[in-house]
Amino acid sequence: MKKFLNNIKLKEWSFQALVLSILFIIYSFDKNSPNIGWDKLVFFCHYAFLALIINYYFLPKFFYKKRYLIFLFLLVVLFTYAYFMEEYVLEKLFYRGHRGKKISNFFFTLLDIAPLVLTMVGVKFAWDANKKQNQVEELLTSVKESELKFLKSQINPHFLFNNLNNLYSYAIAESPKTPSIILELSSVLRYMLYECKEDKVTLTKELEHIKNFVKLNELQIEERGKVSFFKVGNCDRFVIAPLILIVFIENAFKHSTASQSNDILIDIRIDISEKGILNFACVNSYLPNSNNESLAKGIGLINVKKRLAILYPKKHQLNISNQNNIYKVELVLELEKK
Repeated sequence: MKKFLNNIKLKEWSFQALVLSILFIIYSFDKNSPNIGWDKLVFFCHYAFLALIINYYFLPKFFYKKRYLIFLFLLVVLFTYAYFMEEYVLEKLFYRGHRGKKISNFFFTLLDIAPLVLTMVGVKFAWDANKKQNQVEELLTSVKESELKFLKSQINPHFLFNNLNNLYSYAIAESPKTPSIILELSSVLRYMLYECKEDKVTLTKELEHIKNFVKLNELQIEERGKVSFFKVGNCDRFVIAPLILIVFIENAFKHSTASQSNDILIDIRIDISEKGILNFACVNSYLPNSNNESLAKGIGLINVKKRLAILYPKKHQLNISNQNNIYKVELVLELEKK
């Protein structure tokens, strides 16, 4: 009994009380008699008792567990009880005249009882459905947040391992560019570790991070090719999910440097409109070899597609083309204002 009562939450009980009060007023209304008789109150309490049994025992115990046959059987038993209770007890008690002496047909009595009881049950069913929907939405939100944190956590080690490998090769060769590479890598890691923990960051910070990242990788290309980075538009008024654009740029550098020793071409262009539409294009050259397929399907590219689907549903367009030894990524993104 205690467990049964604990299932009736205060908020839900308050809502049920309000609904019952309204239904009682409607049920007991009689334009010829403004007074509410005891008979009306007792009959209504009996109907409310029937609804209580259905709402808090039959529904959770049988209907919600898909035990429909038992549920229907118990409904028949309950309404049969209600019929005998009304015809042989309540009417005999309150109506000693013709109505109390006459025993009505089962189905006619049921037509009097069922509408009000089923209305009460319907209100409870709607409450439970709304509660279940809220739980589903909370669960989906929790899953999305967990997935985003997981995807974001994968990006940082992925980037770090690639650059540490490059730094190691330069240190072994005692390259004079090693200190510069360490400095640029430090600024990039500082942003990734401390400044992009929020769901959204300012576009200005994100583009500054991209600029540092491009410089870092340009140092490693040296005279083997050409790297260009162009930005057009005002980015001060908008925010963006961090570490999205950087994945495409990182992929471009990997794709080119892994397959070419000379004539590397990487061109990055970002255009921000006044309405907050970001047009991003990243083009890189490559030479066909056995590594290209694995590079194109790396963990970073897979993750960024998932993050775009979660963070910008119906607010982004991503096109990736691969023709004539040119790999091109085009992304259109609807940004949010600060």
